[in-house]
Amino acid sequence: MKISASIYSDKSRSLEETIADLVEHQVDLLHVDCNDDLGVFDDILKIRELCDLPVDLHIITEEPEKYYELLEKVPVEYVTFQYEQLKNPIVLPQSITGKKGIAVTTPTSVTVFDEYRDFDFILIMATIPGQSGGKFDTYNFSKIREFRKRYPTKSIHVDGGVNGEVSFILRNMGVTSAVSGSYLFNASSVGNALMNLTKREIESHFQIKDFMVPLTEAPYIRNSELSLRSVLESIENGKLGFTLVLDDRGKLTGLISNADIRKGLLKNIEHIEEMKVEELINTNPTYISEDATVLEMLRLIKRSSFPITYLPVLKNNGIASGIVTFVNLIKGEL
Repeated sequence: MKISASIYSDKSRSLEETIADLVEHQVDLLHVDCNDDLGVFDDILKIRELCDLPVDLHIITEEPEKYYELLEKVPVEYVTFQYEQLKNPIVLPQSITGKKGIAVTTPTSVTVFDEYRDFDFILIMATIPGQSGGKFDTYNFSKIREFRKRYPTKSIHVDGGVNGEVSFILRNMGVTSAVSGSYLFNASSVGNALMNLTKREIESHFQIKDFMVPLTEAPYIRNSELSLRSVLESIENGKLGFTLVLDDRGKLTGLISNADIRKGLLKNIEHIEEMKVEELINTNPTYISEDATVLEMLRLIKRSSFPITYLPVLKNNGIASGIVTFVNLIKGEL
């Protein structure tokens, strides 16, 4: 996951000093907030003189068309327009280069992206736009999951409340870029903050239930419905390579993965018609409590003697409440 440094969050130094520090520490992108201020492009021109880092421009305006000519003369690698401020839909000239995105605040549904399907990414504002140092609103985890499901080929950027722990969760969810401002510049050094945003061992304040895939969105099947066809359909529809197996009360009795089916077929290759689906169930899967922290999850994974790609999440009474998967983690690191 790329880190986009919000340059105007550095209140104590000149632009030249800020850029030099970010270049030295090899930040990925320079995030430039434009609150309907054409003068921001003077800073972008100065940035171009100072370095060749990609510019990540976020424009908040009712009239995006007044920026078109400037974007043609001073192209940026990423340009985002804030959805809530728009009076009319954006119609960008084809001459404007760079990747294009639409930004939405927490209350706005990601379905507004339907209007901008030709854009490259969405920017999810996880705190109040323009409010530095805000706390990440956990509701945005569900928005990220929804957007990933609806628009699987589009990228997701996140701005607001991104600290070391949130950064880990976002990487695991396949987020492409995260904007960091006050967290980056209020740390003892930019280098320390960047290390916290990319390291795996982090302090925990969120619980698994804050960001897990809830059971309503997870693949599962009841014991009473077990058949080879129903298992295969559940795995296929879930698109995660496994399905949970629950009893009629919702208690986890095991899971069946692609590997379990493969092993079952090999074991019964001479008489597949006699194979019992119950034999495919892994009745002792590794799982985690919904009240566990991110740090506890990482320690559980490290203790495991085999790679873990998904974790059932349980309530204290053993009732399944969701899953955590790691299928997006590699995507989030690109």
